[in-house]
Amino acid sequence: MKTMDAELLHSPVVGLTEEEEADMSDWNLPLAFMKKRHLEKIEGSRALAQSWRMKDRMKTVSVALVLCLNVGVDPPDVVKTSPCARLECWIDPLSMSPQKALETIGANLQKQYENWQPRARYKQSLDPTVDEVKKLCTSLRRNAKEERVLFHYNGHGVPRPTVNGEIWVFNKVAAINPNHPLAQMPLPPSMKNCIQLAACEASELLPMNPDLPADLFTSCLTTPIKIALRWFCMQKSAKLVPGVTLDLIEKIPGRLNDRRTPLGELNWIFTAITDTIAWNVLPRDLFQKLFRQDLLVASLFRNFLLAERIMRSYNCTPVSSPRLPPTYMHAMWQAWDLAVDICLSQLPTIIEEGTAFRHSPFFAEQLTAFQVWLTMGVENRNPPEQLPIVLQVLLSQVHRLRALDLLGRFLDLGPWAVSLALSVGIFPYVLKLLQSSARELRPLLVFIWAKILAVDSSCQADLVKDNGHKYFLSVLADPYMPAEHRTMAVFILAVIVNNYNTGQEACLQGNLISICLEQLSDPHPLLRQWVAICLGRIWQNFDSARWCGVRDSAHEKLYSLLSDPIPEVRCAAVFALGTFVGNSAERTDHSTTIDHNVAMMLAQLINDGSPVVRKELVVALSHLVVQYESNFCTVALQFMEEEKNYAAPSPGNTTEPGNLTPVRDGPTLPRLRPVNSYTNIRAATTARNLNKSLQNLNLNEEGGPVTFSPGNLSASSSASSTLGSPDNDEYLLSFETIDKMRRVSSYSSLNSLIGVSFNSVYTQIWRVLLHLAADPFPEVSDLAMKVLNSIAYKATMNARPQKILDSGSLTQSAPASPTSKGTLIHQAGASHGANRCLSRCSGSPPIPGVSSSSLTNEVPKPPTREAPPSRPPYTPTLGNQAPPHSHQFSRTRKMFDKGPDQMAEDGDEATAHRNFISVALQTGLCDWSAKYFAQPVMKVRIFINRNPGVPSVVKFHPFNPCIAVADKDSICFWDWEKGERLDYFYNGNPRYTRITAMEYLNGHDCSLLLTATDDGALRIWKNFADQRNPEMVTAWQGLSDMLPTTRGLARRVSIYLDRSKQGGAGMVVDWEQETGLLMTSGDVRVIRIWDTEREMKVQDIPTGADSCVTSLSCDPQRSLVVAGLGDGSVRVYDRRMAPNECRVMTYREHGAWVVKAHVQRETNGEIVSVSVNGDVRFFEARTPDSVNVLQTVKGLTALDIHPQANLFACGSMNQFIAVYNSNGDVISNIKYYDGFMGQRIGAISCLAFHPYWPHLAVGSNDYYMSIYSAEKRLR
Repeated sequence: MKTMDAELLHSPVVGLTEEEEADMSDWNLPLAFMKKRHLEKIEGSRALAQSWRMKDRMKTVSVALVLCLNVGVDPPDVVKTSPCARLECWIDPLSMSPQKALETIGANLQKQYENWQPRARYKQSLDPTVDEVKKLCTSLRRNAKEERVLFHYNGHGVPRPTVNGEIWVFNKVAAINPNHPLAQMPLPPSMKNCIQLAACEASELLPMNPDLPADLFTSCLTTPIKIALRWFCMQKSAKLVPGVTLDLIEKIPGRLNDRRTPLGELNWIFTAITDTIAWNVLPRDLFQKLFRQDLLVASLFRNFLLAERIMRSYNCTPVSSPRLPPTYMHAMWQAWDLAVDICLSQLPTIIEEGTAFRHSPFFAEQLTAFQVWLTMGVENRNPPEQLPIVLQVLLSQVHRLRALDLLGRFLDLGPWAVSLALSVGIFPYVLKLLQSSARELRPLLVFIWAKILAVDSSCQADLVKDNGHKYFLSVLADPYMPAEHRTMAVFILAVIVNNYNTGQEACLQGNLISICLEQLSDPHPLLRQWVAICLGRIWQNFDSARWCGVRDSAHEKLYSLLSDPIPEVRCAAVFALGTFVGNSAERTDHSTTIDHNVAMMLAQLINDGSPVVRKELVVALSHLVVQYESNFCTVALQFMEEEKNYAAPSPGNTTEPGNLTPVRDGPTLPRLRPVNSYTNIRAATTARNLNKSLQNLNLNEEGGPVTFSPGNLSASSSASSTLGSPDNDEYLLSFETIDKMRRVSSYSSLNSLIGVSFNSVYTQIWRVLLHLAADPFPEVSDLAMKVLNSIAYKATMNARPQKILDSGSLTQSAPASPTSKGTLIHQAGASHGANRCLSRCSGSPPIPGVSSSSLTNEVPKPPTREAPPSRPPYTPTLGNQAPPHSHQFSRTRKMFDKGPDQMAEDGDEATAHRNFISVALQTGLCDWSAKYFAQPVMKVRIFINRNPGVPSVVKFHPFNPCIAVADKDSICFWDWEKGERLDYFYNGNPRYTRITAMEYLNGHDCSLLLTATDDGALRIWKNFADQRNPEMVTAWQGLSDMLPTTRGLARRVSIYLDRSKQGGAGMVVDWEQETGLLMTSGDVRVIRIWDTEREMKVQDIPTGADSCVTSLSCDPQRSLVVAGLGDGSVRVYDRRMAPNECRVMTYREHGAWVVKAHVQRETNGEIVSVSVNGDVRFFEARTPDSVNVLQTVKGLTALDIHPQANLFACGSMNQFIAVYNSNGDVISNIKYYDGFMGQRIGAISCLAFHPYWPHLAVGSNDYYMSIYSAEKRLR
């Protein structure tokens, strides 16, 4: 609804002066050449260094549990208190025999670790000797290979470690043996890079409080929730939670891995909080190593943060290597204390009385905090500390929709936000969600994945591996999905198939090509653009996809986009057709003909007005040049010969410096003539079409050719990289030479080649490239120069080998005879490429009787003139000698494959040259287009959420950010700024009735809410939306003799379909805050007015009609009451007059049910009414006929008129909202929930404007409640 801004300029909300309005009208003038393609360089975003993906992900496969307890004997160097901490793994060792205690403690310790890593291999070593420990360590290390081994050591039964850091074990007779400290054992190299966790500093003693376990550090690491609750109860603050004891917390119900239970929810919250603390405090690389590389290590370090907090309270400082910054004072621990407090406060009633467990508000509150961070702006601020919590919330179905929405809004802030989310570990969560079948998640997941892939395209492999591409194929193929979502889906698929053969194969099997072809004519330009790019990428270097496209006539369907009104779409179509002909697989005659047709269709874009299209055209034609290089080499030599003749009429003339062109050695060599045909065209229809395309091609600009001198584009030419050979910085063909070629080709014998022969296609494309090389846009001409010089270089190199032969010893051999296929070459061997094309295209085997010398004899010698002293001669390097490819070489279109006797240096040079042509020529169009998805694309959204029931009535609070939404018998209150649900309570109306109207009373002070139901009852509530139980202030029967009906959305639709049906409108009301009067009516024949001060009826106004009242509106200044009725009439009453005389006007212009009647509360304010037929009529109270009539959409189910701005909004049964101004102009159409994040809205059940702000609330029968804003943001 952002286009509603113009209407607001004239509203009291904005109140611009005339001068400001004039300034705004200037701003509304259209701007020329100010699109992104004009203002930005056509290139992709700079790739961010992605450190989120763990290169060396590890796993702890073995765990050694070494316990040196010596139960019953205290170590000599530690004096223990009495009583003292005794519990080891929550077992009292003195409660059983020493050996049994040792075994029980070992078994318990293993169970505690198995909660965190059940698949590891555990080995217990109880009171071991040195040899046993050595053997254990060596065995586990060897079996673990490159994975991790956890070594857990408890030395509570042996002396403290020595000053050298040596720890103690036992000798064979179970006595303490100080002569064999374990630390003296040589450690394998792989163990030296280890992670260490220890309970305290060397100078500290463990706490001996008898309420704590002796192995407090182990308890924190392996049973964090249990020890955290115990420690919480030992704090002074726990006294605020009555009835909770240490014994009671042992009975807390639930399981750690079940988030629906109290114990599971606490564990879930604990995981979220410790992850959040670590992510906010630790350096990113250390966080990745400790919290994302290994599941067991991550669990232990999360629990280590708790150990630091608890043990520091007893003057112990846990230590770690690598050392962590202090975290025990982090503010998130207060959130943990609150969550524990809320949970424990319920324990007595849950255990003793069996009451239901109320879930913690922790995650909802953290999402709100995250939302506030998003709302307040992000410039120069630290990242939101709640980001790791958002990940945890994705595990919950209750909060998942809201979490994905907020996550999408965060990712929309830019690539830095995407990188931050990936570093925190978002990837596996959103990858797993692609397995969900919930339709409401589709728009959110498509948006999020588009953001991720726009920043990091390497995720393509993960998506294909998990079959995630099928999710986006289904979105793209869904005709009910908005175009915005399908655009993002096809962008994702375009990334999946980009230079990734596995992705191409998977998407080809998923019918991506046919799905894309169906959407080429979609009215959404961005979708058309990306469908074309996706097609171009799936068949790029993938012949199976190309043939699939041929079978579906994909190239012909793409032709329509070549004349698209949007230049970016034309670019994408050229790109797709370019990769279509650029496939390096072997061609049949049929496919070659297709290539030629595509080329001639592309050539028609030679004079396209957009340089980005012409640049892409050069690249597309370069693909064709690479595929048919030998043919273009022949054409290049012909053009160079013609240009030489044009420049030098006699053989003795020399060309001017800088224009290197082939010249004839003498009259003995015949002049090159065009090759008329290389093979037969099989399909006559194809030949006629091709001929027509050639004849329709106009290569000459109006006004004649443009002459260029070498200096005109010196900046462009100097900026260009290597053009001919990859190792040479000079042009083989200068701008002046190319310009001469253009002018020569316009009247030379080449002009007679327009026909159906294959050579004519290559000639015409060469002329197109000559034309583009003289393009006024430097980047276009530079690209074309590269292509032309590459072919000229190759053509001269094919001719060059004759220089190494003695020309006097050559015999004049006769040309090869025509093949059995009837292929005729007028001048055999125009180049080696021509001979190779002869052998390949005619289908005949190589001719064994033709020698290498006879082939080279028919090739003209390269130029022999000298270059000026200031410029070194053009000498491409191909080794000491460059023998030609022999006729024994197996023929393909790959001109640069090595021959059987060719030197390696020659082949490497040629391969590099081929890559130079095909890879270096790129426009960056696709990467530049992808930047759209990496940058913010969302509209400003005010609010969207799922209501508990189908909204039937909605009402804004006039001054607070609160909205009341009524369904059949309950009211829900939302804070639309924070996106929170404040309250939801039962209205108390009988089962067979429904709420049909609501009003806020005393909105400027202590607000009350009035509800009206279709049985005529009125109820007024207080204490709503403020965390207290709502209380009923009063209730009374506002109207008697009401007939309860089921009128609602379905009833309105039926009335629209059959106007003869007249049914119940329920109860309608209008409130006058100024007078305290309440107007009521509905399925009765009176309008009853109540005085709320005296709580009594003050007036009954007869309607004078036999149908129900559907809408009421009053004007206290003029004492007018306007009623819309079910029979289509609009009636005006003056309540100052007697009941029989108070009806002052009746308008009968509507032919159907009146949805809304509204009187403007101002002097001479008009009456506006709308019927279900969509006709809007404006009346003046003193005139009998309407003064204006507008027609909107039919089938209206809801309508509201803004009391301040000149706007009204219509909701339709056809699932859309239209917003109009008072002139009837459509200001906005809303068909989807806001922006890219929304899905198609349901049938509209209710809507309402804010009384002062330009906000529109919309409820639909799919339970969703959304608010749109047109607030003008003046800067």
